[in-house]
Amino acid sequence: MTNINDNYLKLRGAYLFPEIARRVTAFLEREPAAASRIVRCGIGDVTEPLVPAVLDAMHAALDEMGRRETFRGYGPPLGYDFLREAIVAGDFDGLDIAPDEVFISDGSKTDCGAILDVLGTGNRTGITDPVYPVYVDSNVMAGHTGEARDDGSYDGLTYLPCTADNGFVPAIPSAPLDLVYLCYPNNPTGGMITREQLRAWVDYALEHDAIILYDVAYKDFVREADAPRSIYEIDGARRCAMEFHSFSKNGGFTGVRCGYTVCPRELAGRTRGGEEVPLHGLWARRWSTKSNSVGYVVQRGAEALYSEAGRAQTRNVIENYLENARLLREGCRSIGLTVYGGVDAPYVWVTCPDGVDSWGMFDRMLEEANVVVTPGVGFGRCGEGYFRISAFNTRENVEEVVRRMKAMVNQPA
Repeated sequence: MTNINDNYLKLRGAYLFPEIARRVTAFLEREPAAASRIVRCGIGDVTEPLVPAVLDAMHAALDEMGRRETFRGYGPPLGYDFLREAIVAGDFDGLDIAPDEVFISDGSKTDCGAILDVLGTGNRTGITDPVYPVYVDSNVMAGHTGEARDDGSYDGLTYLPCTADNGFVPAIPSAPLDLVYLCYPNNPTGGMITREQLRAWVDYALEHDAIILYDVAYKDFVREADAPRSIYEIDGARRCAMEFHSFSKNGGFTGVRCGYTVCPRELAGRTRGGEEVPLHGLWARRWSTKSNSVGYVVQRGAEALYSEAGRAQTRNVIENYLENARLLREGCRSIGLTVYGGVDAPYVWVTCPDGVDSWGMFDRMLEEANVVVTPGVGFGRCGEGYFRISAFNTRENVEEVVRRMKAMVNQPA
């Protein structure tokens, strides 16, 4: 009989969002009349359509694909130069990033798992808690962890607590790590790291020859003037960091699929024998072997995000989501809940009422308000006692969510 990858058997339960979907389905089987009232503020999926600049570019590219003289087959496995050059000009002006250090993919979720193809076992890996579940689960699948503990954590990972007390930015550990996952603006807490805090992490990585995997999927939501948009704004980061980008949230590409990583040529790891090896060539080989990149039409659409019209149009969409976050934040505070995030990120991180745990609050919101949120414990042990509300929704739905939450509080006992 064919062997399987036993590491998959170490995964605890369902991935968070399928479990949420299962619970919603079970609720609707009991209460089918509630189907038309459900408002989904759980998964961070966008609701606004692609902006006109993107649509125009994709239509033009599709027309090209319909003519023999302009048809394109397999594209460059690491991405078309026109998109890589637009990214460098638009996202890294003055930061000494070259187009050939940009790798186009179908999204940062894919990249977070794919990077483990070129990183060996035995790394001392630090993961923030709470955290985007893909970071943990992909390490489990790759065999980079031990068994699951009773509390849902895994042997072999170093958990870096992110709490209200530290502003949801982990303290620099006293022990050396080889690999560190950081995500700012943060999913799920909506928190943001300061330039000084990020510099401290870069200094730590340089001191210990560690690599930081820096996820900036929500960078376009940052509104604080001095907050870092890229880790490469910090001196020395080219020697210790890869950066993960997504067009899903700023460009509405969740259903289109496109993102990219930056892997500087100076970034290196070591073989088991101690030989230093640049990651750039390994990462390029990984994509050249396992992928044919992203379709031409999609890459033309992504390029349009960097046009003058594309920037203006996406800026309006982002401001709309941030206004939703403000309404949710203020609505939660008005009923006495403690709220974090929602300023530089499209997520509002809310403290559960006394005596109610994360899944309890999920069930209460679903059953009493017909609103789907995300239980904080699904993101890690330090997420217990919180729930996340996504601002990716229509203004009408967000206003309705606030109204229903206030009605829940005002219901007679």
